[in-house]
Amino acid sequence: MGKLKDVNKKIEETVVGGYKKIEETVVDGYKKVEDTVVSGYKKVEDKFVDKFLKKDGETVEEAKERIKKEQE
Repeated sequence: MGKLKDVNKKIEETVVGGYKKIEETVVDGYKKVEDTVVSGYKKVEDKFVDKFLKKDGETVEEAKERIKKEQE
């Protein structure tokens, strides 16, 4: 019975290790997609604020802060 337990333990470790590798790959892929999407959104947002909402002499960040305060 000891050999059977050892074999089952090795199978278990292999399967769990495989699932962990798959999990890490999926999570890493999701994070990369998320970072790309958020980064793209921020670029579009900054360009929009720069073109349509920024007042003379104001930076994009200052314009965002001003708009945020106006919303409150």
